[in-house]
Amino acid sequence: TMTVAGSQGHFELNVYNPVMAYNMDQSINLLADVCESFTKRCVVGITANEERIAELMARSLMLVTALAPTIGYDKATKVAKTAHKRGTTLREEAIRLGYVTPEAFDKIVRPEKMIGPKP
Repeated sequence: TMTVAGSQGHFELNVYNPVMAYNMDQSINLLADVCESFTKRCVVGITANEERIAELMARSLMLVTALAPTIGYDKATKVAKTAHKRGTTLREEAIRLGYVTPEAFDKIVRPEKMIGPKP
């Protein structure tokens, strides 16, 4: 309706301005109602499944970027490829391949340190 009303106006005198204003108002009200309904029915009460998040984080191959400065790019690549191929975690493979100790891996690979701006 807005497109048709806008296209029917000639020069600076558009008799369809009230139609466009009304439809714009209706659209804004509809959007506001949708936001309110979405909040009430979908957002309120959402909680994070922290166990699942931790599981996915442990299996994330992107964490290998934290290992590269310590063990080198080639070894880090091998760890990632092997973990992917075997369906294991980076931690398991880096330790199995003998590149790091469990303590060293936990010290090097800190996902919380990999997010946000760097100072």
